[in-house]
Amino acid sequence: MTVTVYHNPRCSTSRTVLATVREAGVEPTVVKYLETPPDEATLRRLIDDAGLTPRTAVRRREKLFAELGLADADDETVLRAMLEHPILIERPFVVSDSGTVLARPASTVSRVL
Repeated sequence: MTVTVYHNPRCSTSRTVLATVREAGVEPTVVKYLETPPDEATLRRLIDDAGLTPRTAVRRREKLFAELGLADADDETVLRAMLEHPILIERPFVVSDSGTVLARPASTVSRVL
């Protein structure tokens, strides 16, 4: 099984998910998405494959969310903001042969392991 975790090492949920994947016997590809942000096609695919929209995949608690006035923004505006400011991408996305999830809460990672 191949697994990719879009990871932020400063996030406790992301660290928990990464540990859960490893405990399942899988060494995932780890993408530190703040250092290597996804391109537009990849971000759209992650969101779509997880059954989300940009508005449900954005970090609403991030200070920048309010600063950019995204609360009432449409999906395209939110997606553009996420591409420009990857800190706005909710984490961790986990992609495996079984599908894609936004593993929040961390236990949802089990759906793709």
